[in-house]
Amino acid sequence: MEVEKENIASNITAEPSLPASDDQDPVSVNASLPHSIQPTIPPVIAPSVVPPLAPIPAIPPPRPLAPLPVRPPVIRPPLPQNGEVGSSDSDSDNDDSKARINQGTGEYEISEESRLVRERQEKAMQELMMKRRAAALAVPTNDMAVRARLRHLGEPITLFGEREMERRDRLRMIMAKLDADGQLEKLMKAHEDEEAAASAPKDETEEELQYPFYTEGSKALLDARIYITKYSLARAALRIQRAQRRRDDPDEDMDAEMDWALTQAGNLSLEFSEIGDDRPLSGCSFSRDGKWLATCSLTGASKLWSMPRIIKHSTLKGHTERATDVAYSPVHDHLATASADRTAKYWNQGSLLKTFEGHLDRLARIAFHPSGKYVGTASFDKTWRLWDIETGEELLLQEGHSRSVYGLAFHRDGSLAASCGLDSLARVWDLRTGRSILALEGHVKPVLGISFSPNGYHLATGGEDNTCRIWDLRKKKSFYTIPAHSNLISQVKFEPQEGYFLVTASYDMTAKVWSGRDFKPVKTLSGHEAKVTSVDVLGDGGHIVTVSHDRTIKLWSSNTTNEQTMDVD
Repeated sequence: MEVEKENIASNITAEPSLPASDDQDPVSVNASLPHSIQPTIPPVIAPSVVPPLAPIPAIPPPRPLAPLPVRPPVIRPPLPQNGEVGSSDSDSDNDDSKARINQGTGEYEISEESRLVRERQEKAMQELMMKRRAAALAVPTNDMAVRARLRHLGEPITLFGEREMERRDRLRMIMAKLDADGQLEKLMKAHEDEEAAASAPKDETEEELQYPFYTEGSKALLDARIYITKYSLARAALRIQRAQRRRDDPDEDMDAEMDWALTQAGNLSLEFSEIGDDRPLSGCSFSRDGKWLATCSLTGASKLWSMPRIIKHSTLKGHTERATDVAYSPVHDHLATASADRTAKYWNQGSLLKTFEGHLDRLARIAFHPSGKYVGTASFDKTWRLWDIETGEELLLQEGHSRSVYGLAFHRDGSLAASCGLDSLARVWDLRTGRSILALEGHVKPVLGISFSPNGYHLATGGEDNTCRIWDLRKKKSFYTIPAHSNLISQVKFEPQEGYFLVTASYDMTAKVWSGRDFKPVKTLSGHEAKVTSVDVLGDGGHIVTVSHDRTIKLWSSNTTNEQTMDVD
């Protein structure tokens, strides 16, 4: 069997492969073969014609390269030693983005970031060496000696907010820097000057600075302080004696009196309303006897009205800008006006007596001292000033507020003055010494109104935060806060006789009366059609006047007063 298979295979391989004609099908050729043998005929592929290739041009031999330039070795200065500051002689190295450093026979390049790190390290090392040098120096411990050394070195003797230890450290670093820069001559000269000043007699040395320093006032201010001291001591003694008598007298019922005053205030109603001027009104004030009412407006004119029917009497013209406030004297029928023309004027029922000039910005409020001899003005130049009425001289220019001063009030005894301003602070000043004895912090917005209570120890303030705060001067803090209005409070006034109630005026077009006992609301005076700018209370508490931007004057009176007046008539 195996022999047959080998013979068949040899026959198949021995047959030549005949090309098939076009008419003959390859299938028929395969069919003519015996069925037992199925030969596989591979397809015939015609050879492809390859085109001749172009000859490859000969490559010329490479040119010889120019030799690399030999860079001279970089000679670097030695590293700074003992805190000495090194300097570079070549500026071209700083312009390159990389620095080249020689190390032995080879060289390597460092990046810009590494160079900056190296510079920071060198700077830190220099600072460390400077601190070590400064720690080894002998620096005076006395603050006056430190100031003198700084003066001799030509440096500021003190900086803003600098304390003693900070000043001493600054002197230490200055001396260390001078020592490092080689300026020992300047340092030694300053030391010699100090020794010469210490050994010189006292009459030849400069007068030592005294801190805190003060500005010496005029002789008129000294006389005014002496007068205010005598006046206030007598008034305070009378007030204390009266309070003791009322406390010890069994016939005195203070609670009943306060209840009667609060009832009278609760019965307040609108009695008269009058057009005050062509433009909005800005201030109002009752005379001491209640027979006259003064108002001022944005026209710059002030007007006098007869009470109680508010009949116009006269017009005071003299200001060139709008009038901001008006106040009657507590001892005369004279009045003072403040204006935006930076002046205040003193009037006698129609005639101008004095003009007070000196403020650098427009005036806000004006107030009389209880003695009637002095008048105070608050201004937007961040100061308030005290003036002598008889001479028209400026006695006191008081700074202390960081922003404009708006309100001013005097204690009933005459010893204290209180100011408030746009810095949200109220300050209490002792007129006898000129010192600020209290800084009342609590309002979060500018304070516009301030008033002392006749009891001597309560102070009321009102501002743009819509609240009225009551301060106890004995405890030096606020003990009650009244959420008084829905808009800013323009002015506050205590009832001037006993302080039984408090009146606040607001830009919410109302004025409100508050109890002087627990500061609860007693009465709301509604009737104005625009913001209320000023308020004043008559001495007996029976009348309250308000002025507004609606150009009207409104007089509020209690029914009990009217009934009593009618009974008497």
